[in-house]
Amino acid sequence: MIFLTAEARRRRGTEGRFSAPLRLCGKKLPKTMFLCFKMTILHKIQRSSMRQANHIWQVLLLFCTFTLSAQTDTLRLIFAGDIMGHAPQITSAQTGKDQYDYTPCFKYVKPILEQADIAIGNLELTLPGKPPYTGYPMFRSPDALATALKKAGFDLLVTANNHSNDAHALGVTHTIDALRKEAFLQTGTFKNERDRSTLYPLMIYKNGFKIALLNYTYDTNGVPTEAPTVVNLIDNEQMAADLAEARARKPHFIIVVMHWGLEYQLTENAVQREQAKFLIKNGADMVIGSHPHVVQPIRMERVSMPDGQEKEALVVYSLGNFISNQQQPNTDGGILFQVDLLKNKGNPKVRLGEHGIIPIWRYIHKNAAGKSTYYALPVSRVERNQKLVPGMPAASQNAMLKYTEGLRKRLKYNELKI
Repeated sequence: MIFLTAEARRRRGTEGRFSAPLRLCGKKLPKTMFLCFKMTILHKIQRSSMRQANHIWQVLLLFCTFTLSAQTDTLRLIFAGDIMGHAPQITSAQTGKDQYDYTPCFKYVKPILEQADIAIGNLELTLPGKPPYTGYPMFRSPDALATALKKAGFDLLVTANNHSNDAHALGVTHTIDALRKEAFLQTGTFKNERDRSTLYPLMIYKNGFKIALLNYTYDTNGVPTEAPTVVNLIDNEQMAADLAEARARKPHFIIVVMHWGLEYQLTENAVQREQAKFLIKNGADMVIGSHPHVVQPIRMERVSMPDGQEKEALVVYSLGNFISNQQQPNTDGGILFQVDLLKNKGNPKVRLGEHGIIPIWRYIHKNAAGKSTYYALPVSRVERNQKLVPGMPAASQNAMLKYTEGLRKRLKYNELKI
């Protein structure tokens, strides 16, 4: 439906009648198109009756409808780093006997995640569905964490990582069940080979886009995968076959989420670069990394394709931690990576729109009784409003600023205004 704004209707009959913005379904028309319409209408009004001018106006608006039908589809993705479940986090979330609430952890980042069409995180733990709940080295968290992540705005969780088997087969299967109960999209681990063949690659349909998403891990810390469960491991032959299957389904865009690299290393290694280029050469359009628990560089990698053409793809080597209790240098934070995918209606070619980072810092607040609460803080919002987080001591603010200053100097990447 096309309509004039109330301001435009009030100005009917004057030259200023068309100075208010014309809207299509509530969205402003492009300025150049609007000015062209305005000048044409004004010229016709001078040469014809008002009735004729109105008729011309209606014809031009009809033309506008067809013109705008070719406008751009947009899909906003936000990727979060490692979602950890250390023992102090489990203790802090406990509200009673076998009762847990992680909702407060994400209250400050929730408004950002909710702006995404698809918010994606790396769930680096298991949800076994019953005690004992434990942290490192065998991560087993209560289902309440899944509930809180869903409330926070996450839509999709990848589960192939080195802790996938921490609760053995039960951990794999119940994690999947708990995520399905909360209506999550999930991939990387499967109850059995039949589920993998049916559900993988994960196909996502949103805003006119068809996206294929794949997920792999380098290992499961030596804990064997118990039949019939499946954990996707990094294997070139298998990944090439999976990417071929993804291409056969003709998606608009292919994303691969990799659990790779070396912990606590601030730069990607040669193996990561080699694997990234292998994935791109086999069809990946974007590669997102996790596992090092620190943020690593974001690069546009270029490869030569079999047909001789060059292909570029964005690689985020490591997002760092989203929330954890890790204390090693540079592990107290990470980034959200936000990217807009753009596609003209009727044209399957996808291009990158605005994209950049949103620094996140893990804040541990202790109340008067000594009970801790873990928060994932969007740094720039706290920088603008130091009263955003009540009771945040100066020492914590200084630690946050020190972490973020180092991150910005190392990464030197576009930081989005939020």
